[in-house]
Amino acid sequence: MSHVLVVEDDRDIADLVAMYLERAGFTADVVTTGTDAVPRALASPPDLMVLDRMLPGLDGLEVCRAMRGNPRTAAVPIIMLTARAAESDRIAGLELGADDYVTKPFSPKELVARVKALLRRVTRQAPGHTLRYGDLVMDLDRHTVEDAGREVHLTAKEFLLLRYLIEHQGRVLSRDLLLTDVWGYQYTGGTRTVDVHVRRLREKVPALSSAIVTVKQFGYKLADARELAPAAR
Repeated sequence: MSHVLVVEDDRDIADLVAMYLERAGFTADVVTTGTDAVPRALASPPDLMVLDRMLPGLDGLEVCRAMRGNPRTAAVPIIMLTARAAESDRIAGLELGADDYVTKPFSPKELVARVKALLRRVTRQAPGHTLRYGDLVMDLDRHTVEDAGREVHLTAKEFLLLRYLIEHQGRVLSRDLLLTDVWGYQYTGGTRTVDVHVRRLREKVPALSSAIVTVKQFGYKLADARELAPAAR
């Protein structure tokens, strides 16, 4: 049974979200401040965090940054809630490692559907299965990535995107296709979401800077590993 940590300062909203999650078969805990969120997550990492953008103490962006900066919680999927609908606000959260964004007011049923979709993609792995790309090794069972023996800490969505790119290397993939197949539903955050995650992959794994090719006004292609120069392999 997956456990969700709900971080929301409006107790009515928090309790409503927790109730819908529990009806859907999850367990849920609630904390109402950003200051309490990080210690709770570190003490017992949840399977997923629903995180409000505006919080007393640490705000949602600071909580997200702290989660991603600690190896113990770096891979915990995060769905951010916000009353701000501006694209710049959504991108700010995605830049710090949020995996999804839901704008208030929202449907609790839709939020639960997004929780299920994100967890389904994180856990849909073949036991003991690994993927290799040049010096990159992805352990799909342990949810780890190593680059020439150096561990790389990826968020849940970065991990899924990298896996998809490796599994479809050599193919040109549109942004819309990536949104559909990696995010798993009609994502409303816009295709810039893909650009943000690709940029973070390039930053975290320097070898991907040239290996992920931008196809202008369309999408991306991960070069076939067989075509990589020996130095990049």
